[in-house]
Amino acid sequence: MPYSNWKTAVGGSFLKKEPPGTSDQTARELENCSKISGVSNTFEIGPVQVGADGAGRLFLIAGPCVIESERHTRTMADAIQHITADLGIPYIFKASYDKANRTSVRSFRGPGLLEGTRILGKLARETGLPVLTDVHEPSHCEVAAEAVDVLQIPAFLCRQTDLLVAAGKTGRAVNIKKGQFVAPWDMTHGVEKVRSTGNERVFLTERGSSFGYNNLVVDFRSLAILRNLAPVVFDGTHSVQQPSAANGVSGGQPEFIPLLARAAVAAGVDGLFLEVHDDPANAKSDGANALDLKLLKPLLETLLTIRAAAQG
Repeated sequence: MPYSNWKTAVGGSFLKKEPPGTSDQTARELENCSKISGVSNTFEIGPVQVGADGAGRLFLIAGPCVIESERHTRTMADAIQHITADLGIPYIFKASYDKANRTSVRSFRGPGLLEGTRILGKLARETGLPVLTDVHEPSHCEVAAEAVDVLQIPAFLCRQTDLLVAAGKTGRAVNIKKGQFVAPWDMTHGVEKVRSTGNERVFLTERGSSFGYNNLVVDFRSLAILRNLAPVVFDGTHSVQQPSAANGVSGGQPEFIPLLARAAVAAGVDGLFLEVHDDPANAKSDGANALDLKLLKPLLETLLTIRAAAQG
C-alpha cells in the first residue's frame, strides 16, 4: 500500500481536513501533526510499562550484542542497571546466546542455547532485571522462554511464520525487529502472526532500511506508522550499522547514534534499544556500531530532557 493511502487508512481523525481559513484549525493541525500516532495496546514486562500512549516513561533495552562470557554479561548488566536506576529509566537487559546471522562463518556466535539461557536466567534471578534475547528457530522458543522475559525476532526473520507463532505461544513478550527490507505498514502481518496465538504482548523495533549496498537509512515516518500496529522501540545502534561492509563483518557509524536517538525520542517512541559495550573496539560482535558504555549516561540524560519537552 502506498504511504499516502496508508495514512488515509490508519491515520485517524488528525488527517481529516476541515474547511480552511481558521487559525483554530491551523493550530489544531500543527498540534496533532507533532504527535506520534496512538498505540493499539499496552502491557507490562516486569516493572517496565510498554505502550503508555506517550504518557509513560521512556524505557531502555540495552546490553552487549552477544554473551561473551558470564562475567562480562553480569558486569555490563550491573553497570547499565546502575545508570538507569540513577536516572529513573525502566530497563530491560539484552544479550544473545547465539548470533546465527553473522556475516562470516568464522565470526563468534556466542555460547549457544543451553549455556546462554543458563547465564541469562541466572542474571535475571540475581538482578531482578527483565531480560531479552534473540531466537532464531521455533524449537528454541520454549527453552529461551524459561530463562527470559522477552523473545526477540531478528530483523532478517521478521516474516518467518513458524518462528513468530512459536514465540507467541510461549506467552512471553515478543519484540519483532522490522526487517531492513520491509515497509513499515507490512509489519502488520508479523504482529498478526503473534496475536493469532492469543498473545497480545508484542511490540516492534525500527532498525533502519536498506539503502543501496552496505548502508541503512531511517525513515522517521515509520515510527508513527508502526505505532498504529503496536508499541514501538527505536534501535539507535543497528540503525547506524553498515552491513557486511568491513571485510567479512559489519561496519558502523556510532557517532550518529545520539543524533538518531534524539530524533526518535522527540517523535515519541515508547522505548530505545542500544547495544552497549565497555570496549567496543574489542567486542566479539557488532562492536563497530555499539555505543561505548561511558557515553550512555550523558546520552540518556539528554534524551530524558527531550522526552520531557515533547510530553510538555
